[in-house]
Amino acid sequence: MRDRGAIGEAELGRAVLVGLDQARPDATVAVLRPLLAEHLGATEVRLLLANYQLTALRPVQDSDDREVLRDTPAGQAFVTQQLVTHPAADLGVTVFLPMSIRGDRMGVLQLTVPAQPDRAGLASLGRLADVVGYALQAAGRQTDVLARAARSQRLSLAAELQWQLLPGLGCRAPEYLLAGHLEPAYHVHADNFDWSHDEDQLVLSVSDAGRRGGVAALLSTLAVTALRNARRAGLPLADQARLADQAVYAHHQGRHYVSTLLIGVDLGTGRARAVSAGSPQLFLLRGHDVLQPALTEHSPLGMFEDTDYTEDVFALDTGDRLLIVSDGVHAARSPGRETFGAVRLPDLLMATAAVPPGAVVRAVIDDLFDHRDLAELDDDAAVLCVDWAGPGGHTCDRAVALTALGTAGRDFTPPRLTLVTSSTFSQRPRPIEPG
Repeated sequence: MRDRGAIGEAELGRAVLVGLDQARPDATVAVLRPLLAEHLGATEVRLLLANYQLTALRPVQDSDDREVLRDTPAGQAFVTQQLVTHPAADLGVTVFLPMSIRGDRMGVLQLTVPAQPDRAGLASLGRLADVVGYALQAAGRQTDVLARAARSQRLSLAAELQWQLLPGLGCRAPEYLLAGHLEPAYHVHADNFDWSHDEDQLVLSVSDAGRRGGVAALLSTLAVTALRNARRAGLPLADQARLADQAVYAHHQGRHYVSTLLIGVDLGTGRARAVSAGSPQLFLLRGHDVLQPALTEHSPLGMFEDTDYTEDVFALDTGDRLLIVSDGVHAARSPGRETFGAVRLPDLLMATAAVPPGAVVRAVIDDLFDHRDLAELDDDAAVLCVDWAGPGGHTCDRAVALTALGTAGRDFTPPRLTLVTSSTFSQRPRPIEPG
């Protein structure tokens, strides 16, 4: 790769943006290839987008081809969100660059260049991938080419509604790092997750309409839209639940309802508020302990007219990991009738303590299938994982934080959990003390 200074990098960034802006929205790869060949000597340029299941990366062109996430350089770059280099088949080096927008992982930019870039060159390529990511995000609003490339199969109509409703698959800020996932990805009906970062607070939710088919998808769309409407009006968390409750009840008169867990985190203090309205549950990993807050249980949204919702308060510690799951996860049963939340989820949280949230949400789904002896899921599963770095943002890298505790991720054998264990979890989880 030719030596490029700061001016060359800026010129390349502008050339990429101008070229993509002036081209058709479906021509991203066609524009990038000659530009990067001219400026970098790149002999191969591929855009790999993560599929809906987060199990493979699919090229924007030649979408029948794919790179599985496990045991491939491209998959390693996507999962770790770190660039990866690999010797090219002929001459040169192939560089795999993760593309993400504020933590929302999109895929990988794959380039083959004539020589191994130095550290400054690799950093420059990383910034180039960010530019391409933003351009792809804009193009995705104007063409279906990118959405089709990311699909391993056709989505059901209900799943199309649910995926269009999502805010994204991840988000990053100084105070937190989060990721979410839905499963079964192509046939999801009723589950949903949502979040919003507004000034001094992060609001999270996981919802489950508890039914199947188009009715469930429309029901969850109504509930999530009502929650967003109340949130954008600046209403407190409990009032957001009340407005959504009224909206669902007005349309369905208690015949259909939506289970929801709402959580609001004050980014300046770490003080968290929660409204529990139905089946979704919150698990919290703190050091070597898995805990559950003792939340007041309210009726699901729309079950009764004029339900009075109240907020529970608890405090987050720097380094906490929150996992919010629908009942398709925590209540899923094995062939022996053991629930996933009681038997496997606490140990899984410990075993994945040092991997990022994006890898955790996929690990939960993989372990859920193992728990069911690889049987298809009989309920939708929504997973939302949040790492709390603390007010002002210290670090969202749990691998760094946990090294001091002697933790090594999946290679770590956890001690017996002192607050929540597989044997006692379903009976009496020890609550988090109120903040």
